Amino acid sequence: MPKSPRDGIDAQILAELRRNARISLAQLGEKVLLSRNAVRQRIERMERNGTISGYTIRESAGEGARTVNAVLLIQRQDRMRGSDVIAGLRAIPEIATCDVVSGELDLVVRVEAPDAARIQEIWREVSEFPGVRDITTALSLSTVIDRQAPR
Repeated sequence: MPKSPRDGIDAQILAELRRNARISLAQLGEKVLLSRNAVRQRIERMERNGTISGYTIRESAGEGARTVNAVLLIQRQDRMRGSDVIAGLRAIPEIATCDVVSGELDLVVRVEAPDAARIQEIWREVSEFPGVRDITTALSLSTVIDRQAPR
């Protein structure tokens, strides 16, 4: 399990990296009042202990290109033996995230597709997976906060 930042400086470093993962170590050191080398050592430690698990980029969809986002709320027939549903979801490239949740639902799945027709195709495909009991779909109308850390 990833560890929390060890102290306030680690938390500051993480906050700055969330804002700009390409910030230089020298600039980061200036912001947190440490040397470049001290910042590098802290980042390497956080990578080793799992606080930082990777780096990524977010590509622009291109000018005029848009994606349609939806959330699928899935109930499985059997929570304990429902791994086939998760395996099926892994095979769909438009599935951005899948969380196992507590309560009446089993899975919360975020889908990013080029259009609503593809969302419908995905819904139809998932609804036919053995072990899926019910799906509720919510299309996103707009995103007003996006703090999703790159994974």
